[in-house]
Amino acid sequence: MNAGSTFGSFLAPVVLASDDPIDHVVPHALFRIGEISITNTFFMLMLSALLMLILFPLAAKGKGLVPTGARNFVESILQFIREGVARPVLHEATDRFIPFLWTAFFLILFANILGMLPITPLASLITGSPSHLGGTATGDFSITIGLAACAFFAIHIGGIKEQGFVHYCKNFAPHVPWPLLLLLVPLEIVGAIIKPFALCIRLFANMIAGHIVLAILLGFSKLLADGVGGVSLGATIGSIAGATFISLLELFVAFLQAYIFTFLTTLFLGMAVHPEH
Repeated sequence: MNAGSTFGSFLAPVVLASDDPIDHVVPHALFRIGEISITNTFFMLMLSALLMLILFPLAAKGKGLVPTGARNFVESILQFIREGVARPVLHEATDRFIPFLWTAFFLILFANILGMLPITPLASLITGSPSHLGGTATGDFSITIGLAACAFFAIHIGGIKEQGFVHYCKNFAPHVPWPLLLLLVPLEIVGAIIKPFALCIRLFANMIAGHIVLAILLGFSKLLADGVGGVSLGATIGSIAGATFISLLELFVAFLQAYIFTFLTTLFLGMAVHPEH
């Protein structure tokens, strides 16, 4: 048995979930509660929320006026979102909406990062059979739609509370000659509905694409290690190096997509709360 074949036998359980790249990213039912099916992506979303409930209070317990360690890291992000993202757009309404924006950012970030952890292949390695325990919650279209729905209600309910229902509805009628209103008012209404849900497509597409590429590269590494086409062990290691680079890129994308979702939600909130701007 050559080195490549030996390495392939060792690697096989680890990339068990990457044999089918699509299977790697689609939701899978883990168990049922009555008529409700709990998928791996929903489980990971709840795990993200649970970690937030545990870790943030622990980070907030840091003593002293000057934050250090995890508290300093978290407070730096909170301050950036509040002062660098929300306040320039929302102005005096910042403090009313900032809890929602903070929650959205960190929930998406935690879900993105948890999705990068090799929970599925490790579970497969331990059990010796395919497992779907892990997964990326933001790679499930139904979950990103749910996040977009939360943004939708926050935007429009916030706008109604700030301006009143009648005045808010008047904003859908631009100051143009009345014949144009027959065209522009429906477009404004459709745009108000579509804008928040465009967020879910952006988040879903970016998160699922990286995981598919990573699964394909890991699948290549197993095939190369098994000696397909007479390729050497060096090519297998090169494939794994490529997967490592993609993983680092995904880490950047995890932060970037959480920021983009929060930033665009803030802009849409600003348009609803301060349409005159």
